[in-house]
Amino acid sequence: SCLEYLEAVPWVGEEEEDKVVSSVLRLQGEGIGVTPVLKRISSNVTNPPNDTISHIMELVLKSNEERGRREMKSVVLKLLRENNSLPSYGGPADVCNETVYTLSRSCLDSLLSLFKQAVELEPSDKSMDSREPVVKQIALEADNLSWLLEILADRQSADEFALMWASQQELATLHSKLPIVSRHHVSCITARLFVGIGKGELLPAKDTRQLLLQTWLQPLINDYNWLQHGCRSFDRKVVEEGIGRTILTLPLEDQQSILLTWLGSFLKAGDNCPNLQRAFEVWWRRTFIRPYSDAQGNVPQSDSSMASKQQD
Repeated sequence: SCLEYLEAVPWVGEEEEDKVVSSVLRLQGEGIGVTPVLKRISSNVTNPPNDTISHIMELVLKSNEERGRREMKSVVLKLLRENNSLPSYGGPADVCNETVYTLSRSCLDSLLSLFKQAVELEPSDKSMDSREPVVKQIALEADNLSWLLEILADRQSADEFALMWASQQELATLHSKLPIVSRHHVSCITARLFVGIGKGELLPAKDTRQLLLQTWLQPLINDYNWLQHGCRSFDRKVVEEGIGRTILTLPLEDQQSILLTWLGSFLKAGDNCPNLQRAFEVWWRRTFIRPYSDAQGNVPQSDSSMASKQQD
């Protein structure tokens, strides 16, 4: 029969699938049994969708096969973006975010443990051969965290991730004790957070932004030369714009403190340091050219002085 044929034949493409389903549903409305055909697109399994998504994510995160991991991370990220675009996807989104944060905390704990292992290696064991397994695992967990951050950023839900990362003072301290080849993947996470804040994808609280810069800007600067030449996905201009915009969201005194510290590093390292010239110029103008004063009702001092001269 026609229904047996539809149950057996492949439906090629979404357009054909939609046509078949539409036709079958019309038959169902006429009282014709079409359940075998519809089983291809519906399920009676009671597992919530987010349990399945969580299981898929865990499988991807635990994989050690580079190509499979890379391709499936791309596929899952693309499909989650499609989910995000659905108007009806508001409810399960919070549950999925909880899943991503649970996985993020697990990866973060693992990353910290791996850093401790790498630092605690005996001096006689510090050859690259003995370090290689730990270094690979560090790269793996850092990549996992970058992927999870990307998922949260797509959902405009990464503010808590920024706080989690900004609070990793122990990890940042250990960072300076490892060779750059072992640690630089971690700085990619920091860079992505700055880019996200600069683009408005993340809107963490002021204290979080301050803490993020305080904890992770210097480690990022220390790794900057390696990131430029050793990471294909690293976009220097985008990262520098993100760092600068993040700094400029802070109170003026904090901008000055951070940018003057940066200036000292930049004058020593040059291209091996982020170029925050644009942010420096904005801070300079805010401070010296167009300073604002609360006492003047937020009118630029330079403008008010010009107005008084015109009145004279």
